[in-house]
Amino acid sequence: MFGPKRMTRGRFAGLIAAALASCPATAADLTARQVTEQLFHASAEAPIDVSGKDLSFLDLAGVDFKRASLARTNLYGADLSRAKLANSDLASARLDRTSIARADFSGANLKGASFLLATAHLTTEPNPADAPIFRGADLSGATLAARLDGADFSGANLSGATVSQLVATWGSYRPRAVFNAANFSGATMRGTNLSRAVLQFTNFTGADLSNANLTACDLTKANLTGANLSGADITDADFDGATLTGVTGLDQTVGLGKAKNIDKAIR
Repeated sequence: MFGPKRMTRGRFAGLIAAALASCPATAADLTARQVTEQLFHASAEAPIDVSGKDLSFLDLAGVDFKRASLARTNLYGADLSRAKLANSDLASARLDRTSIARADFSGANLKGASFLLATAHLTTEPNPADAPIFRGADLSGATLAARLDGADFSGANLSGATVSQLVATWGSYRPRAVFNAANFSGATMRGTNLSRAVLQFTNFTGADLSNANLTACDLTKANLTGANLSGADITDADFDGATLTGVTGLDQTVGLGKAKNIDKAIR
């Protein structure tokens, strides 16, 4: 008969080290006060450059970044709610678990940026008034696995972006990418991965979705008026009540015969 295995001091220390290594660093390179002091003396013509800095967990709510350079900056867990980041450079920035409610990213460079589980609402129930703005931003190659109901992506470039991720829960999977009632009108979404994303009531009017991956995504009552779907994969996508008026390239899509409720779409 054998008793429970005794954990040695060395093994215990090894487990603690591994756990710490998996957690993000908590010591930012700058304090929130230092960042705001730099911004106070900056201007849109002479912006600050904190590229590559660790600004994780800082409270930067409501801050006007004045076109700052934040390329490759680690903003993990930071509070950017109501922040003004319009036309800022956030290329390859890490915004995982960042609060971005009411933040303005209009015209920002967000190429390759990561928004894993970013928080876009100030209450437990999604409120469109809290949604962030990405109007005209460059999100090409970015990762957006978050709940961004009502977010404004009009005119944005999401080519090659990944708007799709699943999380395992008790043997099943639920989507992390939820964009109900979001606005993608006029957006460039060539080759964007939207697989399994929830896009109910979402506006894709005039969007370029050519070669996009729309497999198994929920497009219930989405508005795709005038959108380009040439080469898009719509296998198992749900078009129940979606508007397909003026859509181009529908006959050139992949998996048209396997799309759900395509007969219930408005043409």
